[in-house]
Amino acid sequence: MAKKKVVVGMSGGVDSSVAAYLLKEQGYDVIGATMQIWQDGEQPDGGAEGGCCGLSAVEDARRVAQVLDIPYYVMNFREAFRCRVIDYFVEEYLQGRTPNPCIACNRYVKWESMLRRSLEIGADYIATGHYARIARMPSGRYAVQTSVTARKDQTYALYNLTQEQLAHTLMPVGEYTKEQIRGIAQRAGLPVAHKPDSQEICFIPDNDYAAYIDREAAGRVPEPGSFVTRDGTVLGRHRGITHYTVGQRRGLGLSLGHPVFVTEIRPETNEVVVGEAEDVFCDTLRCDRINYMGMADLPEPREVTAKIRYSHAGERCRIEKTGEDEITCTFLRPVRAVTPGQAVVFYEDGYVLGGGRIIKRSK
Repeated sequence: MAKKKVVVGMSGGVDSSVAAYLLKEQGYDVIGATMQIWQDGEQPDGGAEGGCCGLSAVEDARRVAQVLDIPYYVMNFREAFRCRVIDYFVEEYLQGRTPNPCIACNRYVKWESMLRRSLEIGADYIATGHYARIARMPSGRYAVQTSVTARKDQTYALYNLTQEQLAHTLMPVGEYTKEQIRGIAQRAGLPVAHKPDSQEICFIPDNDYAAYIDREAAGRVPEPGSFVTRDGTVLGRHRGITHYTVGQRRGLGLSLGHPVFVTEIRPETNEVVVGEAEDVFCDTLRCDRINYMGMADLPEPREVTAKIRYSHAGERCRIEKTGEDEITCTFLRPVRAVTPGQAVVFYEDGYVLGGGRIIKRSK
């Protein structure tokens, strides 16, 4: 019987390297691949695990592939990355929202583009080094399941994958802790066993989002405007709405005698609303661009756990379909800094039921 063929997306970091090792040990015909996503004129440095597609990432992945004795390729997805990630990222900020580019990259580049290419060359699956697992629900639907380690769990950023994508995906790292993964890498002699992780967005290594948007959206960047209270009282001038996000306290430049926080961004009036610490909390949000995963639809209200950002531990809530492509989520306890543009992801018993893009928060 022929071995099943799997293309492993190798970022040059320890997690994806061990994913390739584990799958080879399990008897798969493994091919390593790194996505080329940097744009013309750029010289990105992949650096650590988070810088997943830079030039040094390619070299690290190539060295790992040599140790594992597997074929290795660099796949060009620059156009898809520009359209689906960079342009989306910039446009969301210009509209006063705070996007999550990793979610867009997962759905449209790492999976949609890479899976299509892999299937074309005869692969049965693609695989990544995400801390997550894939399960088949009793209903027959595929869902992402939380990893064995809550501290590294990455299911939040994977909620937008489709059933077809999940059916052709393997995630072997989700069965291990980070410490175990590093131990496996060391025992296997992988040269990235002790390579540090990185948290920055791969295409903005200095983390200066506003400066990046200024360059990418030249001529369309919002002008400075007013800081206001919820009732419209002007408190000062802001540098432009792309510099702010809901919940932000530092870097506002307001001297009011006590800390204030961004509670809302109003692109239509070019205003940034600030308020007290308690004003950052709310108990209701609406989301759109729904992706159903563990559940096929939401025919009636349902109580689930929801996460509103990657680092959020999750909170119990009631979700209800309030439009063709809209869900309203009401939390049992108020949550802090619900941020338009970010994702809300719904969980039940450790499985991702689905999620969507936050469009509005309210008390």
